[in-house]
Amino acid sequence: MAEKVNWHQKHKNEMTFGQRLADSVATGMGSWRFIIIQTVIVIAWMALNVVAFLDHWDPYPYILLNLLFSTQAAYAAPIIMMAQNRQGERDRAQADEDFRTNVEAKKEIEELQVLLNKIELDKLDKIITILERMEAGK
Repeated sequence: MAEKVNWHQKHKNEMTFGQRLADSVATGMGSWRFIIIQTVIVIAWMALNVVAFLDHWDPYPYILLNLLFSTQAAYAAPIIMMAQNRQGERDRAQADEDFRTNVEAKKEIEELQVLLNKIELDKLDKIITILERMEAGK
């Protein structure tokens, strides 16, 4: 028997390489690990330029470092937006699946209510019949 694929697995299976890459980059850039590594690199960059005896490749105000940050931000922003768009798609898919589940549950509850009402009416009819027999036997 084939295994039923849920909405999350289906959504994940339909992702392209670019979408997977964007999600990975956004996840990496949104982590403490990335912030710590970037901070260490910036501190090392500044320290090396301050103590360099012969060649200050990027002296204060660190224009090359600012250029690198600008380039990083220029690529990071659209990649993170792509990941956010996909998160919105996942949220919509989940909301749609939740809606379908709720509709099915509502139908089942309504069917159970009808069945319970029928059982209750059958019991009341039996009780009335028993009471009528008791009165007729008096």
